[in-house]
Amino acid sequence: MKTFSFRLLLLLVCFSLLQSCEDQDDSLPEPTELDVHKFIWRGLNQMYLWQENVPDLASKRFLSNAEYENFLSSFSTPENLFQNLLYRPSILYGTNVVDQFSWIVNDYQTLEQQLGGTTKNNGVEYSLSLVSNNSSQIIGFVRYIIPNSDAATKNIQRGEVFYAVNGTTLTQSNYRNLLNGSNENYTLNFANLTFDSNNNAVIIPNGKSLALTKTTLAENPVFIKKVITNEDHKIGYFMYNGFYQSYDSELNDAFGYFKSEGITDLVLDLRYNGGGSVLSAARLASMITGQFNGKIFSELAYNNSKSYLNRKYTFTSTIDGKSINSLNLTTVYVLTTKGTASASELIINGLDPYINVVQIGDATYGKNVASVTLYDSPSLAKNNVNISHRYAMQPIVARSQNSVGFGDYLDGLIPDHKLVERISTLGILGDINEPLLSTAIGKITGTSKIIPEKTTEDLKYINDSKTIKGQNEMHFEQ
Repeated sequence: MKTFSFRLLLLLVCFSLLQSCEDQDDSLPEPTELDVHKFIWRGLNQMYLWQENVPDLASKRFLSNAEYENFLSSFSTPENLFQNLLYRPSILYGTNVVDQFSWIVNDYQTLEQQLGGTTKNNGVEYSLSLVSNNSSQIIGFVRYIIPNSDAATKNIQRGEVFYAVNGTTLTQSNYRNLLNGSNENYTLNFANLTFDSNNNAVIIPNGKSLALTKTTLAENPVFIKKVITNEDHKIGYFMYNGFYQSYDSELNDAFGYFKSEGITDLVLDLRYNGGGSVLSAARLASMITGQFNGKIFSELAYNNSKSYLNRKYTFTSTIDGKSINSLNLTTVYVLTTKGTASASELIINGLDPYINVVQIGDATYGKNVASVTLYDSPSLAKNNVNISHRYAMQPIVARSQNSVGFGDYLDGLIPDHKLVERISTLGILGDINEPLLSTAIGKITGTSKIIPEKTTEDLKYINDSKTIKGQNEMHFEQ
């Protein structure tokens, strides 16, 4: 088997190339019986992190080929087989869930685009919260709008609250289908959020509705870069929303800007960054520092039978032969929320043994495992792929740990200074009075931090748009 080369957020294949391939492959030959089922079992048997915990994935599970094929035939769809071969997946277990991250798709071209930051998207990035513990109702609030999207042309702003889609109230049981279903057009219904005398949330529809259309949208993760001067400090503020390797050149250019401005401090805003490529994470860590070239940034560890594939990522000084713009910092201030996941958490954990990482915000998501795209081919790589179907898997295959062996943060990385982002006090991203950035500036300058008085309880975080679309990934490539 070919050695797999990891990365935490994915190989972005050029959309035009994918489109041309799609045009050529419109008429796929019919797969032979059990082709996809056999691919699923073989891929998980060889690569799945928890293979030893799933009896049906044992190499000696079947005494004959007939028994093997009878087992596979007992599952009506590839998706059903896949879920039943995972170790305590969320779709089958209400409690004590282990694997809530592996998934399967029936079109790997769409998957490749998605992991590279290209999705069917109307441009509204949002977070979802439970209205109360006594209700299944959910509300969403707009975190930001992606440039060049349909939403960017509409009257919709950060902080607006929506409670329904096409007039149907959002609940825990229907929000995924309503917001991330196959329908490319839907209408968001908005509301005002208030609190009663007992600090219970009250949702009041305000009559505003907005029709939105999903288009094929590539999101540049370099969202905001600016320099804030405060007395003798030149503070670089950088909001980075996804570890997409195809944008690493733009990432390096952003740090070239900070370097040319001579910044003394850096605030790295990862609050809405669901992760991505491990290689991109190692490169970002190298831009923040620069004094640790060649030292271990992170290690990905496979299951016991595949430990020879374990991969170390090191700090580096180049990207494809081009010099990295490094700042040689000894402290970095990182802004986080529950939506900060996988490769974003890797930045915090990987830098921690080397420099002072000051985390401000909420505890992170808690994703310390990595996935890889597996294709139906002899090597499970894309070379010589079975052209009779486009199924692919994105299973968890490795655990992540830093240079001193720490990787136990399934409950999230706990902030040094907790400040939960709240709908009523969001502020403008990049503004010095925005609560999380203001707190970071206060820590940097030694002045008092600006934190709005908390008069109501925090609404419970449920999910966010990037997690729903599968963009809270830490992945590597074959």
